This record gives sequence, C-alpha cells and structure tokens, in this order.
Amino acid sequence: MRPHLLAALLLVPGATLAGQTPSYKRDVPARLAAQAKVPEDSAVARALARVPGGRVDQLVLEREGGRLIYSLDIKVPEKAGITEVHVDALSGRVVRVEHEP
Repeated sequence: MRPHLLAALLLVPGATLAGQTPSYKRDVPARLAAQAKVPEDSAVARALARVPGGRVDQLVLEREGGRLIYSLDIKVPEKAGITEVHVDALSGRVVRVEHEP
C-alpha cells in the first residue's frame, strides 16, 4: 500500500485496513467483489476525501447504470442528512457526490 494512502486511512474515521472489521454497515456481495479492481478501503478513502469531516455509515457494492460502484452513505456530524458518494469499483474515480437532506 502506498504510504500516503496508508496515512490517509489512519486519519479517517470508519476507514479500515485489510482484515479489520469496518465500523459501518456493508453490503458487498462476493460475486461483485470478485469483479472489483479497487479495494474497499481505497474506495472509502477516496469518498471521505470528498466529504471532509465525514464518517461512513454504510457501503454497498452494486451495479448501477451498467457500472460497478461502491455507494457510500457518509454522515458529517455538524450537517443534517447524508452525503452519498459513488466510487467506480473498476477505476477508483469518484463519479457522483450528492447531499440528501
């Protein structure tokens, strides 16, 4: 793992290293996980980088619009609602960020 990503994971609440139990709800079907090229912890780090001060409440790996994505619900303590972030599970690109009050 690259040192800067490891440092980011250590500073991000809810982020996990491989083999550790995440602190959020997750729905990651094995058949889809086998197709993902981006590890879950990398998707979490990328999503949290887009939502400063956030904490992952839920992560789902799913097909949406023909794309394999990690869909993360992120809660910011001082902000009402949830911010939903989609990370492409093949490229690692953040493809959507939307706040839901």
